[in-house]
Amino acid sequence: MDVGHKIAFLRKLMKENNLDCFIIASTDPHISEYVTPHWQSRMWFSGFSGSVATVLVTQAHTGLWTDGRYFTQAKEQLESTEIELHKTGIPGAVDYPQWLADNLEENSRLGFDGKVF
Repeated sequence: MDVGHKIAFLRKLMKENNLDCFIIASTDPHISEYVTPHWQSRMWFSGFSGSVATVLVTQAHTGLWTDGRYFTQAKEQLESTEIELHKTGIPGAVDYPQWLADNLEENSRLGFDGKVF
């Protein structure tokens, strides 16, 4: 299944479960930076193999937030997908919590794996 199909399937599940956004992190239950394959859901979902990133999926937008260590890699690995790269750690950058506040309506419903947050 390619990234586009994964996004479409997740959006379908989100709609069925009344979720406005789904967050996919790069961590495991211990908040490790380097995680075992079992916990690499963000990499499986997006195709981005850097060790640090967060993906947000809404009905209208899919974005991946990562820092300067991975800008070039993310650009290349996300090139054939609809996932937009959001650069963090640079002047004027908006990290994903602020993006959520700016782009989702009040009382929006978020989904995520509670084991990794």
